[in-house]
Amino acid sequence: MESRDLPEQARLPLPRWVTPLLAATAIALVPWTLWLTFSLPSRHVTQHYDLAWVGFDVALFTAFVATAICIVRSSQWLVPIAAVTGTMLVCDAWFDVVTSGRGEVGEAVLEAVLAELPLAAVCAVIVFDVERFQRATVERYAAAVRRRRES
Repeated sequence: MESRDLPEQARLPLPRWVTPLLAATAIALVPWTLWLTFSLPSRHVTQHYDLAWVGFDVALFTAFVATAICIVRSSQWLVPIAAVTGTMLVCDAWFDVVTSGRGEVGEAVLEAVLAELPLAAVCAVIVFDVERFQRATVERYAAAVRRRRES
């Protein structure tokens, strides 16, 4: 369903300038990306590389916890939080693979294929089918509670 097909009260109350701003930013990224492609070195040693990865993993941990809490509480925040978690997992897989040294690439690819990308896919399922996901989660939880009471 297109936004224009929604009733007025269901549309997001965004200012008119938001769409042109985002479109202009996307267009500006094309020359910027081309410039970076030809100007950045392929190898760069940097300070605080460890801090960058640890900080990212702490943020990813926080996103996982927030997603789990949203699922348990059937929170209205589940869709955006699951989208953040899935996006972070895809970014983690990408940067793990492309920043790996020669001896580390295989491990990074395996981790991406066996862990990060499948978990990102779970988050995508939550985002795109949240109602069915929440209903199934509630039904599984209720069945587990019934089983505990019966035993």
